[in-house]
Amino acid sequence: MSFTKFIQFALLLLAGLTAVPSVWAQTYTVLYTFEGGTDGAYPFAGVVRDSAGNLYGTTIGANVGGLEGSVFKVAPGGGFTVLHSFRYGGAGGARPGPLVQDSAGNLYGTTAGWGTSPPTIFKFSTTGRFRVLHTFTTGSGAGGTLTVDSAGNLYGAGGDNSACGGHGCGLIFKLDPTGNLTVLHYFPGGKRGTGPNGGLIRDAAGNLYGTTAFGGLYHHGIVFKLDPAGNETVLYSFKAEPDGSQPNGDLIRDGAGNLYGTTVWGGQGRCQGISCGVVFKLDPNGNETVLHSFTGGADGGNPVAGVVMDSAGNLYGTTLVGGGPPSCLYDTCGVVFKLDPSGTETVLHTFDYQNPTPGFAPEAGVILDSAGNIYGTASLGGDYPDCQTGGCGVVFKITP
Repeated sequence: MSFTKFIQFALLLLAGLTAVPSVWAQTYTVLYTFEGGTDGAYPFAGVVRDSAGNLYGTTIGANVGGLEGSVFKVAPGGGFTVLHSFRYGGAGGARPGPLVQDSAGNLYGTTAGWGTSPPTIFKFSTTGRFRVLHTFTTGSGAGGTLTVDSAGNLYGAGGDNSACGGHGCGLIFKLDPTGNLTVLHYFPGGKRGTGPNGGLIRDAAGNLYGTTAFGGLYHHGIVFKLDPAGNETVLYSFKAEPDGSQPNGDLIRDGAGNLYGTTVWGGQGRCQGISCGVVFKLDPNGNETVLHSFTGGADGGNPVAGVVMDSAGNLYGTTLVGGGPPSCLYDTCGVVFKLDPSGTETVLHTFDYQNPTPGFAPEAGVILDSAGNIYGTASLGGDYPDCQTGGCGVVFKITP
């Protein structure tokens, strides 16, 4: 789900900036700039990386007639390849979401229902074959990142979340390797949540963890657990202040069973009356700790995506707005940030829509390699002056 246009109009000017440490030794490199042609445009999802260092991702648009997104590859040396193009009205769907990779290197993802293109689950194999694994009925597609287990089963969240008539509050599904889809759970709405947007994570016992953007005791979303039998447990209900509102990104889980994530809104920070979101931790007993409340200033604001963790327990992520220039307090710019285990934030890179060449408005999270390099996408910007003058987006790398 894209929040770019909504936040552009919703956020107002915040007086004053919050001083946040910056690591000036970081090197930011644009690995590829999209041109909006057959290569695609608007990389709203992030990237995944294989053992050889290749990056894979998706775009949701293009300026070429009939094209509605792509699956792409960026090689370590910078070579760019379009692996698959989606077409409006095509049986393979359109506007693909995030990718997930299995142990063999196969890629899986979902597409949104767009026009006459149905929502689908697809696979792109290591041999270069694109295949639709499942086609959803209209309005019942998947959203967020898929999860794949060692047996090749895929798990995801979906459903028409616009209303709660029937099963409209969302669902959790499983797709086996033969293409059989099983609904594991329907969300009833109300205090048990509605609108699962983010991806799922799975523990060794087969339990699934995720979030809904709405519902809960206070109507600001929940964190839930689903056991292998499909029984739901609400682990936490967000209150908006000071703990956050509307979790949208993927969760992560550490070895002790703690969950980490973000909310787009809520928290103690105020962007001229509009809350700016948080990074949170939830322990196995359901106790929440707000690790950072964004202000919309130099520290960023409105983290749409989730976070990742390194071996030392540091968290890394992005925000859609905020940054250094004052104009970014009410428009899409964004930052890449690091939070240490004590919750101290370091801004690793600041985006600026007034300097669009390096990209701006990161809607996806980042990934790390073993050397500590950070990879991600910015949905807008780049050195190609098209895609409605805002740029078509970039793939970037930050080297420590």
